[in-house]
Amino acid sequence: MLPVITAIATIALGLTLLLGGFSTATTVMLGGTGLVLLGALVLLGVVTVPGASGRIGIRIGAGLTVLLGGGAALLGPGIGIRVLVGIVAAGLLLLGADTARRRWRGGTRLRRASDLLLLAACGILGLLAIDSWPVLAVAAGRLVIGAGLAVLGLLALRSKRTSREQPNAARGRLRLTAACTALLCAVGLAVTSTALLGAGPRPAPDAFAAAPQDVPAEPGRLLRVEPFTTAVPAGAEAWRILYTTTTQDGAPALATGLVLAPEDRGAQPLPLLSIAHGTTGVSSRCAPSLSTAPFGDGAQEALFAMVTEHGWAGVLTDYVGLGTAGPHPYLIGPAEGRSVLDASRAARELTHLDLSSTTVLWGHSQGGHAALWAGQIAPEYAPDLQIAGIAALAPATDLEALAEASKNDMGGRTIAPYIASSWDAVHPELGLRDRLTPGTAGDVDRIAQLCFTDHDAIAALLRGSQIPVQVLPDAQLQGPLGDLLRENTPTGPFPAPVLVAQGDADPLVRPRMQEDWVMRRCADGIPIDYRAVPGRGHVERVAADSPINDPLVAWTLDRWDGDAATPTCGAR
Repeated sequence: MLPVITAIATIALGLTLLLGGFSTATTVMLGGTGLVLLGALVLLGVVTVPGASGRIGIRIGAGLTVLLGGGAALLGPGIGIRVLVGIVAAGLLLLGADTARRRWRGGTRLRRASDLLLLAACGILGLLAIDSWPVLAVAAGRLVIGAGLAVLGLLALRSKRTSREQPNAARGRLRLTAACTALLCAVGLAVTSTALLGAGPRPAPDAFAAAPQDVPAEPGRLLRVEPFTTAVPAGAEAWRILYTTTTQDGAPALATGLVLAPEDRGAQPLPLLSIAHGTTGVSSRCAPSLSTAPFGDGAQEALFAMVTEHGWAGVLTDYVGLGTAGPHPYLIGPAEGRSVLDASRAARELTHLDLSSTTVLWGHSQGGHAALWAGQIAPEYAPDLQIAGIAALAPATDLEALAEASKNDMGGRTIAPYIASSWDAVHPELGLRDRLTPGTAGDVDRIAQLCFTDHDAIAALLRGSQIPVQVLPDAQLQGPLGDLLRENTPTGPFPAPVLVAQGDADPLVRPRMQEDWVMRRCADGIPIDYRAVPGRGHVERVAADSPINDPLVAWTLDRWDGDAATPTCGAR
């Protein structure tokens, strides 16, 4: 009776997987349950293991392996997904190997060759599924696993199985052709996966960013300067700089950055823009000044207009740890803000430029977070700079809400590894890497090596899409990590008018979350000029054709002219 009940349960589970649309986590749980049932059928002797005929030891060993493997897949989707995919891949390989072994002596050459080619294709696809595409493998394999469980359950209800396969030369050639095609496809997928998921070419930090022998103790001191020509617009010239700054705890550090100024500088001092870039990664090779699009993040067209049409200079920090020795303090507000302010101080030491001590801060995404923090700490940290305005474009404001809202999204599962890797180094007392959701540490390490620009951005997002669970567990988000997320949320007060521009189709920094932050600032008596950008997402918000570019330029010019700000708090 027990074999019949187990077989019926296996059939039912197989049909459930075939017909139902489930999340990856649910599919993994159902697949693990299916393996437990399959292992039970093998132990009961109603499903035959290839090569185990008359060998009870092999049957028991195989049954226990499948059953325990299915149980391991039930431990949680983070670990279970790779266990499940690994067991299915191993099972296919063992089945193929046993089939090839049995046919090696009695089969035709075509049959033996096709079996070996199929075995190689299965091996490559199995490794790809485990290492690179576990979520996709589960999604695609749901039908195969469901059909397999249903068929095995049906076979378990029958007393015997028969084979009517007859040798046929034409069929053998067709099978060989299919096997060759399968192997070529598997190799093609492996090559494509390596190209998609691997890091693209990017120069490492060079000797320019190395610490000189004598480093001044004061932050904001210019150490090196060299001409810079990559992607500089017509009518402008640029320089790369190395300067001193400090970390969030006051420790001395170095950072690189860029200074962009008009060729025709006319009367000086030039008005100054201090710009903080959005997320580019946490590896030292991810500095914007090392990329092919160094000005690409954060309203580039508006920046170029300010420089070439309105005669402003712009200084763009790389932050500590991007382009210089790390770690990079990703979304650590005080450290980011200091990098921004000290870049402006260092730029003012350039002998061939005369730059104003009054500046307007710009930032997008992570850079919006940095710009708000730079404004918040400027009166105490850099009283020699006068902040005339702070423009934050889709800024990461409420970090706790951001982490909670995005923890199960592809974007959140891509950004979370940057937080986990960076904060584990900046705040080792958290022991964060050892407290990640089980099964995600390897993904965190891989994504942390990818820059969120150019080709690497696609690779990082694809790798994030293959993480089946949230990276930062709720126990951490609600514990010490959550406390630090709240501590690094900018709350003001700010020494100058604040503009917050937010795309209403942003899937990462969500409009409602941004509006809540703005409303809290207004309730605290901090006026905010909040502008929604219709139809724009997170990156499109700062594209060349963004409708906010011209208003951003006008708003910035108004700040320099001392015009009264127009906060929208009273209209909300």
